[in-house]
Amino acid sequence: MQHTGYVRTVEEVRKKWRWLAVVLGIAVLVATPSVIARWPVEASNITAAELLSRVQSSTATPYSGYAQAVGGVTLPVTDGLGGLPDLLGDTTTLRAWYRSPDSWRVDTVRLAGERGLYRSPARLWSWDYEQNTAVVTPVPEPSLRLPREADLLPPELGQRLLSEANADEVTRLPDRRIAGRDAPGLRLIPSEPQSTVTEVDVWVDPDSGLPLQVDVLGDGATRPIVSTAFLDFSSATPDADTVRFVPPPGTDVQQQDGLDIASFADGIDAAGLPSTLSGLDLMDRGGQGAVGIYGRGVTELIAAPLPRRAARGLVDQLREAPGAVVTGNSVALSIGPLNVLITEPTADRRRYLLSGTVTAETLATAALQLEGAAT
Repeated sequence: MQHTGYVRTVEEVRKKWRWLAVVLGIAVLVATPSVIARWPVEASNITAAELLSRVQSSTATPYSGYAQAVGGVTLPVTDGLGGLPDLLGDTTTLRAWYRSPDSWRVDTVRLAGERGLYRSPARLWSWDYEQNTAVVTPVPEPSLRLPREADLLPPELGQRLLSEANADEVTRLPDRRIAGRDAPGLRLIPSEPQSTVTEVDVWVDPDSGLPLQVDVLGDGATRPIVSTAFLDFSSATPDADTVRFVPPPGTDVQQQDGLDIASFADGIDAAGLPSTLSGLDLMDRGGQGAVGIYGRGVTELIAAPLPRRAARGLVDQLREAPGAVVTGNSVALSIGPLNVLITEPTADRRRYLLSGTVTAETLATAALQLEGAAT
């Protein structure tokens, strides 16, 4: 086997730092909706609280299906990390077979070719059919990573967005006919005033508790900024052979250490972060890294320390983006529901990337708090 790491040179790392400004804050903002026929359906009597409970209990529930998502986030840069701009902006067609959290397969079908992601208890395989290349990564994965196409699936997105919701934050929506099933709807309105997300609408298969369609709406948006839906769905357990990957003869097999630019940033030697920023609590990730994630659900603020050279390059790039607000040595930018801020240097000359689905005022307050914590 040929061994290649994700981060090959210091120069490659520096080039990719510019993407932290848009990547770390948009792990949940990765699709917009396909058109689904809305047939008349009989109203369900299930309560919002019960429907929420079923979704939150469905994370290990088997399923298979065919889904489509269309991206709706416009990024201020044009060169990035692999296929990430496609993931954020283009139509994505997905076919999934999910047996359990450590046994599944997701195929991404595009005009340029097909890619497969296979998860087993011991490893994660990424298979590019056109390039005849397979990359194997050991598991478990880092607690912080870049988003990928599999995150677009309705169960993945819906379960994540509703994982920390409370019963008093959700209300019922009328049922819809989705993938041949009558699906009761659920609306989450974030209770945090810092959030730029106004509501999350999820339609659920009531028997399995699995989300079938997810729409996320932002303040002032004329269409959903995030949405994904099944066109075909089954709650039967997929066959084990379907999710098993064996590299075909002649495949270029490569090994990867599991680090991407997000997990690389998380490993930087940095001073401890405060337990709260702008009224949002620091998330416990079971072994805190250098990157802090604050808030919950759809209201998240991410604070990442930046190396000096990376900070200078990132500031220079964001200064040129349309709508950038430059104040002294800091720069701020709004990209739909996402806000980004590179802070002024602190007393110890450290700078931070602040990003997330929170208001610009929330980031500005967080920057002042980080500056005070460093003095």
